[in-house]
Amino acid sequence: MLAGLNGWHLVIILAVILLLFGAAKLPALAKSMGQSARVFKGEMKAMKDDDAVRDAGTTAPEASAPVTPAQNTVAPQPTNVVTPPHDAGTSR
Repeated sequence: MLAGLNGWHLVIILAVILLLFGAAKLPALAKSMGQSARVFKGEMKAMKDDDAVRDAGTTAPEASAPVTPAQNTVAPQPTNVVTPPHDAGTSR
């Protein structure tokens, strides 16, 4: 499909894109496309890693195991919050 494109075709396509989106929006468009490509690449790598683990017949690494509530508990930290006394005689 792209084999028939030469340099002038690409210049015309770029000019049409510039007219449609405007020069101000092109950097944001390129940034979002780059971020999307990065996310896609990361997801593909994760899928390959999952397939490799499954094909090897081993279990997933311990780091990817779900965290149970007992493992996720944190001791409560004392707070030094002072609350003002409630004045029962005033209403708003």
